[in-house]
Amino acid sequence: MFCRNQTARATVARGSALEMEIRRGKFRKSVFLDTSQDSDIQKKIDHEIRMRDGACKLLAACSQRDQALEAAKSLQTCSTRIMAYMSELQRMKEAQVMQKVTRRSSDAGPMDDRLPCKGKVAISDLRIPLMWKDTEYFKNKGELHRCAVFCLLQLGGEIFDTDMVIVDRTLTDICFDNTIVFNEASPGFELRVELYSCCSEDDYSAGSTPRKLASKLSSSLGRSAGKKLRAAMEPGPCSPVSNGGAAPLLLPVPSVPGPKYHLLAHTTLSLSHVQDSFRTHDLTISGNEECSYWLPLYGSMCCRLAAQPHCMTQQMMSGCLKVKQLGGDPQSWTKVYSVLKGTSLSCYHRQEDAEANVEPAFTIAINKETRIRASEKDPHSKVQNICISNQYGGEEVTHTLTTDSREDTHRWMEAFWQHFYDMSQWKQCCDDLMKIELPSPRKPAPVTPKQGSLYHEMAPLATPSCEGLLLQDNAVSAEIRALLSSYYNDR
Repeated sequence: MFCRNQTARATVARGSALEMEIRRGKFRKSVFLDTSQDSDIQKKIDHEIRMRDGACKLLAACSQRDQALEAAKSLQTCSTRIMAYMSELQRMKEAQVMQKVTRRSSDAGPMDDRLPCKGKVAISDLRIPLMWKDTEYFKNKGELHRCAVFCLLQLGGEIFDTDMVIVDRTLTDICFDNTIVFNEASPGFELRVELYSCCSEDDYSAGSTPRKLASKLSSSLGRSAGKKLRAAMEPGPCSPVSNGGAAPLLLPVPSVPGPKYHLLAHTTLSLSHVQDSFRTHDLTISGNEECSYWLPLYGSMCCRLAAQPHCMTQQMMSGCLKVKQLGGDPQSWTKVYSVLKGTSLSCYHRQEDAEANVEPAFTIAINKETRIRASEKDPHSKVQNICISNQYGGEEVTHTLTTDSREDTHRWMEAFWQHFYDMSQWKQCCDDLMKIELPSPRKPAPVTPKQGSLYHEMAPLATPSCEGLLLQDNAVSAEIRALLSSYYNDR
């Protein structure tokens, strides 16, 4: 236990120091190469830190329970994203070091550098069954236990959250209707699903009373009221946004008065779990019945996990080829425009037909059972032929193709080998193209905020004539106003 706590403290220290360097703008220059990818991740971290700071202030200002639960959810999501982005930076650092070592090594062969294509991974129809006691569900006895829950889903540097759901004994399943798509997954992906819960009936003491804020706002909109408002909204000494002007600490999650979510259950899904159907997966449950956020889970989760590798949806190679007619004159060749995509090589009479998405003149199957080889030189040709063999009803059928140059032949053969490698890595995802439903857009916030809401009362202070709503930075103030608008709209 001592070693575990010591390791945890060391992890906290490393995470805090890492974020402090990021906030000072030194991390990228001192550790990483100055690349556009590094810069993009740096911008994401900066954005999430500002959003987290805003969520802390927003949580301290909430008066209604549902609003506070949404603000706490936003705080948890921002903190998780910051950790994920910092891990991504660390991974990039290690990859750069390994790349330098590989370049110095003379043992690596050409296949060592081959990487599988990326792909889309989508999770939908997420259902988590509950196991209430008979006295609670059927006889409706006992205290009504109500919790707010949501899921965080992380794959690499991509993190998404589901909608928040209020759960009590009237529900038999926790249902999330969101369809979440990860666009840059590799076949070795690990999709972590975390279920967070918070007892919605817990009392909490907010750092400031919004009714008092509304009173101040209604009585005065001048400089004095602005100062009082900012003082009332200022987080306590444990908050990372009030740290004597220093960079905020990432770990632990900011201590802000209000509801707090706890990890209730989690699981990790990988390529082996992908199937074009609804399946059940095991959950690892945290906590126990003594926890206020506890819910009686069965210990399983149902969902549909689908994947679309890029080799199944995108053109991996295209160009002009000549195809020898089957069973015809050995010197009879047909010139076609060919596209390698998915499980077939589609051949068109013209390139315009391929661009117009018309039906191909014919197709040649390209799958895991296909055999491709470069034949010996044709005596009537200056280049090698490409032979593609497939089994049809127990009979082998071979198509012979040729190109205009040895370089073109090499490019096509390399494309075929890469395609086979992609299929071997993505496995069952390349048998047939799985369907992925596009996620439905979230309900937009109304243009006119609810009269009498905290956002409506505080909006006048956001005008340029005043000193600012929450922070001095105009961009951050805009983000806070956006948060207020989304959290204090009609529900």
